[in-house]
Amino acid sequence: MDTYYNPKDLDKFPQIAEHAPDLGAKFFDWYGSVFQDGALTAREKSLIALGVAHAVQCAYCIDAYTRDGLAKGCDPEQLTEVVHVAAAIKGGAALVHGVQMKNVIEERGM
Repeated sequence: MDTYYNPKDLDKFPQIAEHAPDLGAKFFDWYGSVFQDGALTAREKSLIALGVAHAVQCAYCIDAYTRDGLAKGCDPEQLTEVVHVAAAIKGGAALVHGVQMKNVIEERGM
């Protein structure tokens, strides 16, 4: 597959620490800890990660957390709802900034 986001590159992610092993170890230890069960289950965190991945448009994360969610028992309907939640939040964030536009219009007496 010849794309900018090569799915095989996801498997290379741990290599990102090659030239900064101490920083890499700190990141991966923290990252692993974040996704452990806590106040939220690992499954819930996977769903959140999938939504955030769509909001920030990280193709690698979308791939990883779709697979992770499925492995943790999520079904396609749940994963799809997560995408819609992310889209609604992202769309709402764009729309709410329209208030700034309205403020300028009102300042000009229009």
